[in-house]
Amino acid sequence: MDQRPAIPSVHQLANDLEAQGVSGLLARKAARAVTERARETGQAPPDWLKTALDFVRDQEKSALGVVLNLSGTILHTGLGRAPLSEAAIEAVTRACRHTALELDLETGSRGDRQTWVRSMLCELTGAEDALVVNNCAAAVVLTLTALTGGGEVVLSRGEMVEIGGAFRMPEIIKLSGARLVEVGCTNKTRIGDYEAALSENTRALLRCHRSNFALIGFQEEASASELAALAHSKGLLFLEDQGNGCLIQTDQSGLKPERTLRQAIEGGADVVMASGDKLLGAAQAGLILGRKDLIATIKKHPLARAFRIDKLSLAALAATLQQYTLDQQSEIPTLWAIRRPQSEIRAQAERLLAQLNYPQLELVGTVTEVGGGSMPGQGLPSIALAINSPQPDQLARNLRLGAPGILGFVSKGRVMLDCRTLPPSEEIAFVARLSAELASWSMNS
Repeated sequence: MDQRPAIPSVHQLANDLEAQGVSGLLARKAARAVTERARETGQAPPDWLKTALDFVRDQEKSALGVVLNLSGTILHTGLGRAPLSEAAIEAVTRACRHTALELDLETGSRGDRQTWVRSMLCELTGAEDALVVNNCAAAVVLTLTALTGGGEVVLSRGEMVEIGGAFRMPEIIKLSGARLVEVGCTNKTRIGDYEAALSENTRALLRCHRSNFALIGFQEEASASELAALAHSKGLLFLEDQGNGCLIQTDQSGLKPERTLRQAIEGGADVVMASGDKLLGAAQAGLILGRKDLIATIKKHPLARAFRIDKLSLAALAATLQQYTLDQQSEIPTLWAIRRPQSEIRAQAERLLAQLNYPQLELVGTVTEVGGGSMPGQGLPSIALAINSPQPDQLARNLRLGAPGILGFVSKGRVMLDCRTLPPSEEIAFVARLSAELASWSMNS
């Protein structure tokens, strides 16, 4: 006797899913997955439609969804670092359609996709010329390949950075075709160490931002001005991987002074490389700024095409740079979060506490990290909603998995929700989502 389950057709089950509001493509995918699983296991689910709908929900969870960042980190790499401003979002939306990306509308001939961005970058940084690629790692690889390939690049042992994903600066230099010459010690590298390492094969001195660690205590390093002077006196290039794309005076927000892109250019760097999605506050991008002749050489290299920035990221970057030029920096979410006064954060936290009205909820002081490989070891005072719970890890997981997800962190047995990065526009969604989760948690605990 045949014990195989009666399996509905993919077409029939997909139609039933579409009747429940599931899109056609996802409905067919779910129908095929559920029916194929039944054939493989020889077991039919008790309810075909419910099982297929569960598959659809799992697929929707795995897609990119909205997450409210209360993690205690402004530039959270897991959340895509810098959230875009409303102006940048509108620019990206427009760029999704046909746009004059590489078309001169006046002449009808082909134009340059980076003209506008280049102009603003030069205005904001003082660079002679600029090129934008898809991220900072690409900017470093392209610059080193085009300008130093086959020669030696001198770098301090105290700047041998490993960025996310185990990408290491020594390996990036090797990939460019240059040979790394290490100088100094981890904690101390003097200008004399660089000078002693020079040879007839030396092409450049490289300075690399310590994006995700800091040296403290017994340490010393050669200044950018010393490196520039040494390089130029020997007819060499001074290249600076500035990293975080800073355009603001960070010490005005209670942080230590951070070297800006303009300071790097004015400090004598021939080429400066940086990110667009860190302190600059835009989309992922790699900025290459510097001398006009060197940028021209970099633009002509074949890798420039391979690392070309896409139109959506370019639109977001252009809109964000325009906000700098129009003195609208407060509208850039990253800068807004960095500059928020403690009194404003406390007022928001007290407002949320009153709306939530949950007995196991209290306000506590915390420190928000800047994050994103931008200002290691530095933070800003903030206020967090602390949820006392016998199972904080499970509660934090439930909050992450909701719609919208809420990303907090667990500390001392409590779920902490740092308010510094919660815009007022997200308060309604936050309160509704957290209220529902806390109500469910109370019923089940």
